[in-house]
Amino acid sequence: MRTLTIANRVIKELIRDKRTLALMFVAPIIIIFMLSVIFSASATTNVDIGTVAVSQTVRHQLENTKHVRVKKYMSKKAAKKALKDQKIDSIIQKKGSNYSITYANTDSSKTSVVKMAFKNVLAKQNMTTLTDNLVTSTTALQKMQKQLVATTTALDKLQAQVAKTTGKKATTTTSQRQAKLSTNSIRKVSSPKITNHYVYGDAATGFFDKILPILMGFFVFFFVFLISGMALLKERTSGTLDRLLATPVKRSEIVFGYMLSYGILAIVQTFIIVMATIWMLGIEIRGNILNLVIINLILALVALAFGILISTFARSEFQMVQFIPVIVIPQVFFSGIIPLDSMADWVKDLSYIIPIKHSGDASTSIMMRGEGLTSLGLDILVLLIFLVILTILNIVGLRRYRKV
Repeated sequence: MRTLTIANRVIKELIRDKRTLALMFVAPIIIIFMLSVIFSASATTNVDIGTVAVSQTVRHQLENTKHVRVKKYMSKKAAKKALKDQKIDSIIQKKGSNYSITYANTDSSKTSVVKMAFKNVLAKQNMTTLTDNLVTSTTALQKMQKQLVATTTALDKLQAQVAKTTGKKATTTTSQRQAKLSTNSIRKVSSPKITNHYVYGDAATGFFDKILPILMGFFVFFFVFLISGMALLKERTSGTLDRLLATPVKRSEIVFGYMLSYGILAIVQTFIIVMATIWMLGIEIRGNILNLVIINLILALVALAFGILISTFARSEFQMVQFIPVIVIPQVFFSGIIPLDSMADWVKDLSYIIPIKHSGDASTSIMMRGEGLTSLGLDILVLLIFLVILTILNIVGLRRYRKV
């Protein structure tokens, strides 16, 4: 009976807590919907290939390959510029009878698609050449056989007379001569030599290298968000924040004070995560490591502002934990860890309101393409806008706790 009484009390408290009920019943539905959007999209990978001095036949066969687009360039210099500007994913250049292929290799799946597509084209080329040689050889053999029919009889009679006179057998029969002619008429087909070049990494570069810049930002965001939110919530529930708000200290000074203190910890944490990731995994960094730290530091400040904001709405540590799926899981889905290239346009547009999407794009540009901060102005600007808006909301949000 007492068990039922306790259960009845807990159920009534849960029913009165509308926020907990929403997080328990609404949040899973939203997450499942996100999963359906992400994983029901086509998993195909589209690639753009630039060609230099490649025959029209090869280009046409490449264009007939699904998910492959081909662009013709007059010089290797123009093709390299397009590769640098991310307009194409690889360059195929013909040098004599051989080929040189340069891969951007920032996405190993696209590199694999290009390799497979070109391999299939060369196989078709070899098959076509063998077929043409076979037809040519067959035609030549037919002509030779007609000539042999006219001359073989006379030649055999002459050999028979010589053999009768000298008492020696004929050294070469008609069938032997035909076999020799047949063998000499078939030409060998040699496959062209392919030389592979990689702008980033090498042949061993995999999918993990692509998502690593995004994962790095995700861990920075997650732990800063969690620690800052929990810490401020503890101060609020313990009454420390109420006593601070009772003083003449401005709300903005309180917010900036918290952000400065936790920001120092975020700087150290960000530096440790970035350095450990690079040194432990031996990842190639084409750009400046300091730029990479700066991008992740801005993201950490955004996560810090997010954590402070959410803590103002949570009544307990339990509710703070409940907010994690709502805030963190969308960051994973729309950050680029799961490729967005083949998804609907509205899904791509939705990803641009996700902070980790911008930090991941900026970190990828620094790590894989060696770009500087000046070329990443848009991503940095969006992150700073997030930071300013969240900071203002934090200042406004503290008004509800001020009793004077």
